[in-house]
Amino acid sequence: MSATATQTVTRFTKPKDLVDFSGITFGDWRDEFHKNGCVVLKGVITPERAQYYREKQLEWLRKFDLGFDENDESTWTAEHLPVSFKGGMYYAYAAPHEKMAWEARTEPGVVEIFEKLWGTKELLCSFDGLNISLPRRKDLNWSPWPHCDQNPERKGMQAVQGLLNFAPNGPKDGGLMLMKGSANLFDEFFSQKREAGDHEDAPPPELKYMDLFLFNPKDLKWFEDRGCEMIKVNMEPGDFVLWDSRTMHYASLPEGEQIRHVQYICMTPRKFASEEQLELKTECFNKFIGTTHWPHCNIRPATEPPMRSGVVCPKNRNEPFEKPELTEQVLRLAGVKEY
Repeated sequence: MSATATQTVTRFTKPKDLVDFSGITFGDWRDEFHKNGCVVLKGVITPERAQYYREKQLEWLRKFDLGFDENDESTWTAEHLPVSFKGGMYYAYAAPHEKMAWEARTEPGVVEIFEKLWGTKELLCSFDGLNISLPRRKDLNWSPWPHCDQNPERKGMQAVQGLLNFAPNGPKDGGLMLMKGSANLFDEFFSQKREAGDHEDAPPPELKYMDLFLFNPKDLKWFEDRGCEMIKVNMEPGDFVLWDSRTMHYASLPEGEQIRHVQYICMTPRKFASEEQLELKTECFNKFIGTTHWPHCNIRPATEPPMRSGVVCPKNRNEPFEKPELTEQVLRLAGVKEY
């Protein structure tokens, strides 16, 4: 399989028929979501299904034959693991298209959340990665990187991110940090010229992560002074969290005993996408290439190979260990088939 796809230029125009939810009361979890920019939904999948995904993720790590053993903490180091971002986020190695990733995206409870959120059954899904974060790693230099995943030029709620949680995730177990309420101050904050933060993990400009903005420490205070609060999202196996892409957030590393297991999932209405972007999604899907968090635009094929010690990881691969089942639902969410 080829690992290249044609890059297209994203123009900052409003999606067709952008949905405006202002002034609407729903009488359910959507009210909390629109007020705070985030919401946790309990028990979206069963504990048994969550356990299934934990086992599949560990099996995936073992398949690289680098000596990883979940029961031997001495193997919880970079040399025994595929290359990740921020100590546990896996976007390379065709991970976004593993069968387990598509199984998680098509869990009935997950799909129903996005259908209810957007008011449509015609959705597109991002080709996003997974997170397996091992606690107490001594080979990582890590620092917070508060950011949002929507360009200031995009107005209104244009993308909503989510993650399906598979393992107990308490205060010491790492996980999602959210600046509660920050989405509603997005336009006010960016009404003035803002300089992005300088962070060691910032991608180089040539990669054109046009919907990523890294905040400076003083920016956190700006939001806190206006009543926002940075919270750690604690979750049980099977819980799901949604957050507006305008929300400031980042992931923290686990410090306790529990391995963190997550699948990132984002869906938006298919009507938001242009034909050009649908063609690019189809190309990415057919070649097992990941994308950004955005399902309908800023697809930006993730074609950079994982690098290990300055060279391409010898374990690099361009197709999943287990390919997804090409159901009608998968093909429609991927943008390959029409509804």
